[in-house]
Amino acid sequence: MTWTAPEATRTIGPLTGGERETLTAFLAFYRSTLLQKCSGLTGSQLVEQTVEPSNLTLLGLVRHMAKVERIWFREGLAGLALPSMYDTEKGKDADFEDLSPDHAPDDYARLVEEMRLADEAAADAPLDTTFTRRGSVYSLRTVYVHMIAEYARHIGHADLLRERLDGTTGA
Repeated sequence: MTWTAPEATRTIGPLTGGERETLTAFLAFYRSTLLQKCSGLTGSQLVEQTVEPSNLTLLGLVRHMAKVERIWFREGLAGLALPSMYDTEKGKDADFEDLSPDHAPDDYARLVEEMRLADEAAADAPLDTTFTRRGSVYSLRTVYVHMIAEYARHIGHADLLRERLDGTTGA
């Protein structure tokens, strides 16, 4: 049987509340939107390059966001020393370029797991918690804002990729 990305429900969080609730709700919204953009597609569809000459694919975005989640929350905030998620010998863009439809289920599951682990790493940390990465000091608050921006930018890409795949538009 051919694997297809599972249905995903967009998470709509509270539109009022404190800073923490707002940041986590918007991040959850964008995370679930990326998963929704992949819903119902096969591994072959997820690796299809539909906006030439760009090498962007939905699976590339899934893999990239798994890497970004890991870097900022678990490696940065939690200070964990983790192995590279993708083959570093294939370059810094291996998350976008080293794709296989056969690995789509694992890549998708990896993103979902990295989201969970990121939430776990941040759960008890105050927004003012800081860490140093590549010589710069970041707060958890900044990480949330960065991740929201990163997802929002890539959701725009995902919109175009999905529309070119099967005509699906909107959220």
